[in-house]
Amino acid sequence: MPYYRVAGEIPRKRHIRFRGPDGSLYAEELMGEEGFSADSSLLYHQHPPTAIVKSEGLRDIAADAGLAANHPLLPRHYRTQEMPAGGDLVLGRQLMMANEDIRISFAAADADSELYRNSTGDEAVYIRSGSATFESVYGSIAAGAGDYIIVPRGTIHRWLPGPGGLHALVVEARGHIRPPKRYLSQFGQFLEHAPYCERDLRGPDGPLLREGEDVPVVVRNSGGLTRLTYAFHPFDVVGWDGYLYPYAFNIADFEPIVKRTHAPPPVHQTFEGPNFVICSFCPRPLDFDPEAVPIPYNHHNVDSDEMMYYVAGDYSARKGSGVGLGSITLHPSGFTHGPQPGAVEAVIRGLDEGKTTTDETAVMIDTFRPLQLATVAGQAEDPEYAWSWANAARGQVSKDQDRGPGF
Repeated sequence: MPYYRVAGEIPRKRHIRFRGPDGSLYAEELMGEEGFSADSSLLYHQHPPTAIVKSEGLRDIAADAGLAANHPLLPRHYRTQEMPAGGDLVLGRQLMMANEDIRISFAAADADSELYRNSTGDEAVYIRSGSATFESVYGSIAAGAGDYIIVPRGTIHRWLPGPGGLHALVVEARGHIRPPKRYLSQFGQFLEHAPYCERDLRGPDGPLLREGEDVPVVVRNSGGLTRLTYAFHPFDVVGWDGYLYPYAFNIADFEPIVKRTHAPPPVHQTFEGPNFVICSFCPRPLDFDPEAVPIPYNHHNVDSDEMMYYVAGDYSARKGSGVGLGSITLHPSGFTHGPQPGAVEAVIRGLDEGKTTTDETAVMIDTFRPLQLATVAGQAEDPEYAWSWANAARGQVSKDQDRGPGF
């Protein structure tokens, strides 16, 4: 995390005696990254956070989903609206694609999750629709449509969906998810050129001070899933301070960077992880050079696969391709992709008619290793998507021929 926060009660110095009203010592827990050499927070528990009374292995349904190479090579389109609904935001995740660095899942959750700790890496959860309360050892965050929730590795937490449930994209990293380094000073402050800043980040409200005994927590580590039963409720934290904690950032608070001509995706970068980036495409002024082509150009990212989750508005570049709200597309390395044939002229006509802004919102993930495809994703795949450019181009040629040589 880029800045320091305090919640609840803490002593005047670290690692000194800190007692409760009954005179008993509170138990310290240091949550720290990179072996005491990076960001950390110090939490104070009413009971030892080390006390477990039971451990049992769980079947990891997501691990059994089956992953296969994108072969034969194709661009892909998945309609998440056709994915099964129900379950919770942890064990109800439906794996879509993954590689050694990242797992990307979809969830249509309508049930409370168990307490959960991911010890393999940070998570980023993007809520497309609905709402939830996120509870953790640090406190709670009220989350809603457009929110990214960044959950540091090892944080015990749970998700409580609001009425009607929620639709979410879940990113599980094999490392840490952070703001891009180029947005931060050497001391971690957001710089003036950054598209968002500390004021846009919402930390947890708390502490929660929950009580209970023999409380189960689902833990993910490299070996799979285990249900550990803790002697005391993990949410017995009376206070904490530090730089490491979950937080929310709403996509509507991302400030688009605009050029006279079309800017490439790095200007939309929001977070970075190990061998991947997360970008936010938000409503913005159209490129304003008189000769600008205000729409993405055909491009081939030779070092990356590009996944796009369409979450709001009207994405003009792919109009007519079948892509809609809730769609996920995958444009892999080895394939050149770009706007739908005819889309460029349509946007230029829109400029001539006075249109000055876009209204599309999307979350993009670029990975720098190929993504493999999960079996479950196939049930929502659009089998015609790969041919949408050719079909549109042929239709455009026929239309132009019908207009005669004077066109």
